[in-house]
Amino acid sequence: MSQATLRIQKISAHAGAIPGEGTQREPQVCKLIDTTTCIGCKACEVACMEWNDLPFGETIFDNTYQTMPETRWNYWNLILFNEHEREDGSLMWLMRKNQCMHCADPGCLEACPSDGAIVQYTNGIVDFQQDKCIGCGYCITGCPFNIPKFNKETKRVYKCTLCADRVTEGLEPACIKSCPTGCLHFGTKDDMRYLANARAKQLQEHSNFPHAGVYDPAGVGGTGVMYVLHDMTQTEAYGGLPSDPHIPWSVKLWKYPMKWLGNAAMLGGLIGLFIHYIRFGPKDDPDDPTQNQNEPPVSKPPVAAPPETTVGGRSR
Repeated sequence: MSQATLRIQKISAHAGAIPGEGTQREPQVCKLIDTTTCIGCKACEVACMEWNDLPFGETIFDNTYQTMPETRWNYWNLILFNEHEREDGSLMWLMRKNQCMHCADPGCLEACPSDGAIVQYTNGIVDFQQDKCIGCGYCITGCPFNIPKFNKETKRVYKCTLCADRVTEGLEPACIKSCPTGCLHFGTKDDMRYLANARAKQLQEHSNFPHAGVYDPAGVGGTGVMYVLHDMTQTEAYGGLPSDPHIPWSVKLWKYPMKWLGNAAMLGGLIGLFIHYIRFGPKDDPDDPTQNQNEPPVSKPPVAAPPETTVGGRSR
């Protein structure tokens, strides 16, 4: 995977300087998904599987048109089908392309304890480096969109990379290349935001969708994958899309306060051991024959002889 021209701006669990930081500026890239024009053809699913050479996995039929209930470690892109009843009683399909959102403030990277297992490039792409993954699964708990998936065989976690290898060479992601309806777009974040806002305004004024809008949640700093939705007031209807996603509080709790408290407790214990050593010295081992060789021997009191008994006037 060629990523020679991508510069890194964040590295998981990395305390030192970031290589190449500030040496090159790149515009933030973005994928725009217009859910109002998606026809559920699943061409993007096939393109993702083929380009990333993902191994085959059996699909599961659960009385819906979805390929499977959710994404997997070997299935990074899934079209969700959701039947929605409108206020006038009519039914409509709410189809959403589900994959990694490439958050500006990624919870997976925040939660990861392995140095370099997750990186965020300056163009906004969040990428997993499986050779450095320790399989702890913390990135799964840190994602508010339930995207990273664990492989029990390799003990590694996988997700969509936004085709970082293609973007490096100036190409658009494979899924966008395959879309037949123009539902998917790719470019800079500013350009995609302008296009998305224009489309949302068109839906409001001409298509009887007064609550149409652009999904780019501020709770995670914005995302590298944006949606145009028919109704921004009911984001959960689009396959459980969270209305206001944030990094889970449990991740922030153990990553910052608990981590510092643990470090403080460990430092306090070391200081206590040092003070005890200075005050009382090393503890002697009574079973060690080399101990106390310079001390005078301790005299033991004589042991009294047992009294003699007589039998028939004779001593015994």
